[in-house]
Amino acid sequence: MSCYCYIVECSDGTFYTGWTTDPERRVKTHNAGRGAHYTRMRRPVRLVYLEPQPDKVSALQREHAIKTMTRRQKQNLIDG
Repeated sequence: MSCYCYIVECSDGTFYTGWTTDPERRVKTHNAGRGAHYTRMRRPVRLVYLEPQPDKVSALQREHAIKTMTRRQKQNLIDG
């Protein structure tokens, strides 16, 4: 099973970070209003960063690490 850590940009310009096994499905879920509570009020969202992870544990750890970053650090990560 492939896992991914991702960042979506919400319609208000904020970032939401999560993990998934299916990035395309997850973004569709967010945009349908069935995703995280945070993104429900900030639709539509667009995928701006995707990082493959070897397993769920790694994806969760990376998600946590990204969530502790500042907005500038997240933007630098997105910009490559």
